[in-house]
Amino acid sequence: MRAKLADGNDKDPTMFGFLNPSRKVDFDTLMPRIAAGDVTLVDVREAGELAMTGQAKGAIHAPLMRLADLADPSHPDKHPKLNPAKPVALYCASGARSAHGKRLLEKLGYAEVVNLGGLNDWARAGGAVTR
Repeated sequence: MRAKLADGNDKDPTMFGFLNPSRKVDFDTLMPRIAAGDVTLVDVREAGELAMTGQAKGAIHAPLMRLADLADPSHPDKHPKLNPAKPVALYCASGARSAHGKRLLEKLGYAEVVNLGGLNDWARAGGAVTR
């Protein structure tokens, strides 16, 4: 998914793109799609992080270290809500791991993937967080 960034650029932020505040995902466009269930929201952080900070409401948990297995349609551990034909939005703590996850999903054939950045980006955009 090539989400338009606030600066009008449709290129994906690099691994350290979270350091550049002008390169933000257009949450105004993306949030309604997530709320409607048109985009699968995925938290790629570790379980301990979820326990400490909570999780975006409606997100599935697929830690980055397991994402390849959980997202691979041919793997026996594939998560039922991950589908290469459906858009996916990933987040982590800062955006670095979700950037890696985005590249991984694209290699698995997921055509529409966006890196939302960190959980704080989600919350600042008005997304609910459950604990």
